[in-house]
Amino acid sequence: MQPRKQHVLLLWLLFYSSMAEALEPISTTIAVGMAAALTGILARYQNIFYYFHECCRPEWISFNITRLQTDLDNKMFGQHIASSIIFKAVNGFMSNTNSNKPLVLSLHGWTGTGKNVMSRLIAESIYTNGMKSRFVHLFTATLHFPHRHMIDTYKSQLQQWVRGNVTNCELSMFIFDEMDKMHPGLIDSIKPYLDYHDNLDGVSYGKSIFIFLSNAGGDIITNTALEFRKAGKYREEITLKDLEETLSLSVFNNQNGGFFHTGLIDKNLVDFFVPFLPLEYEHVVQCAMAEMRARNLEPNHDVANMVARDMVYSPKPEKLFSSTGCKTVQHKLNFYR
Repeated sequence: MQPRKQHVLLLWLLFYSSMAEALEPISTTIAVGMAAALTGILARYQNIFYYFHECCRPEWISFNITRLQTDLDNKMFGQHIASSIIFKAVNGFMSNTNSNKPLVLSLHGWTGTGKNVMSRLIAESIYTNGMKSRFVHLFTATLHFPHRHMIDTYKSQLQQWVRGNVTNCELSMFIFDEMDKMHPGLIDSIKPYLDYHDNLDGVSYGKSIFIFLSNAGGDIITNTALEFRKAGKYREEITLKDLEETLSLSVFNNQNGGFFHTGLIDKNLVDFFVPFLPLEYEHVVQCAMAEMRARNLEPNHDVANMVARDMVYSPKPEKLFSSTGCKTVQHKLNFYR
């Protein structure tokens, strides 16, 4: 039965039930009979309420591998390493029904290279409501944890938030943005939840996903891309092996970042350090074209080129990479349309 039809039946049931006592005997008999019939029908569809209120059930949480692959192909540009890692990692994790450890991803790169977009695509491939799902939780370091002197309070709150939400739905997703601005030591408060456990105090975290976003390591990634370019190699030849070890060491030793000497790295609890390469001119053009399609506008290559030419590129003197990636494409497109 379609959700709309179920909704109509439910409304009729409620209406006749509330009116039965006010009707004459004969009408009452008819109303009660109809209510009984509707009750019998609805009894066959015990999950009707789940269609109208988001809950921790397959109706609202179900991995769509085709959507993830399609979105990666059409909405991620210049990120062959990140797209490949994310697809395999998420698909493997969501296919494992016996996981005793949550999926932990750490996304690194310059601003505007697609880290937030990637998080959104993952959420949209799993949750019907995407980033608006009440089972997807976004924390921003400068907003939610601004004061260093309150770090002990933040630690306690963060533990309670994570534990409470996973207790409510083990298929929860937690996104921590601006990890490079988070106070060192804070993220270690949830370290036990990211480790290998069947459960902790009766709560299982093995089906949850934790995603960390950081600009830290962006310069290392950019320098590697630049070295490949100077050596006459294509950026597509860069592999995870070329970056992962130096990237993890860099963020681990960054005294001003949330991963400084963290047990998450020391105990190998981060499953993948995902590098996001700096974006070149052609990728900014692709971003502009995709944004036009998203707005139901006819893609215009000339406009996309104007947007791309308006970006600032670095490092000097090469000027190969957009300093802000695709971050300002939306606003610049408003100017040129």
